[in-house]
Amino acid sequence: METVKIKNLHLGKGMPKIIIPIMGKTLQEMSHELSEAKQEKPDMIEWRADAFLHVNNIEKVLRSLAEIRKLIDDIPLLFTFRTYKEGGRKEVTLNYYEELLSQVIESGCIDVIDVELYMEQTITERLIQCARQNNVIVLMSNHDFQTTPANGDMLARLIAMQETGADIVKLAVMPQNEEDVLRLLQVAAKMKSTYAQKPFITIAMGPLGILSRIGGEVVGSAASFGSAIQASAPGQITAVELRYMLQTIHRYSK
Repeated sequence: METVKIKNLHLGKGMPKIIIPIMGKTLQEMSHELSEAKQEKPDMIEWRADAFLHVNNIEKVLRSLAEIRKLIDDIPLLFTFRTYKEGGRKEVTLNYYEELLSQVIESGCIDVIDVELYMEQTITERLIQCARQNNVIVLMSNHDFQTTPANGDMLARLIAMQETGADIVKLAVMPQNEEDVLRLLQVAAKMKSTYAQKPFITIAMGPLGILSRIGGEVVGSAASFGSAIQASAPGQITAVELRYMLQTIHRYSK
């Protein structure tokens, strides 16, 4: 499996990297979140722009993005607009989704862009091409907030994202019981041993899924999300707790 270099960060090597999401509705709220997040020394910061009050105004998004870039110094920045059908907070047209992501990619302010797997193929292809032209890493994602699909389905989604041209792939599912969590870990281990060419991230959401958030190094998952103030998904623990547990597992798994 290749590693992906993002500034001074090598994703896919060593302990899973810690990504802190920013969920503020206004730039003032986000500035406060970023101040808290920076104290935790995250490996990457994610701006969940679908939570932003003015996300339907690209000019305001770009102005806020430029401020965020200044505030986080040299920390890698992931831009995510999570669509409503995959758990996001704002519903927009496909045309707006593409225009927003394209202009963000071209802004020079971000390092990584989240592109969802189940987007129209032509839109996905154009966004990946735009990212390549602007030296932006593509993280392709898929979120199932209702179920944990069959093992073969989960594995197929991870492979499909990799084959589509993503630099990093991410799958998040919702377990209904402990067995679902174990199945996701099995899929991650299979991905690591047999199919992974690029770094991947696997997450079981909700209270049951904590094992997937802290045990990623064992099965190959390259990063985990931990909150500073606001969680971006069910079951997400704080960055402080996450770092302690990841470091403990890393130390004893050598």
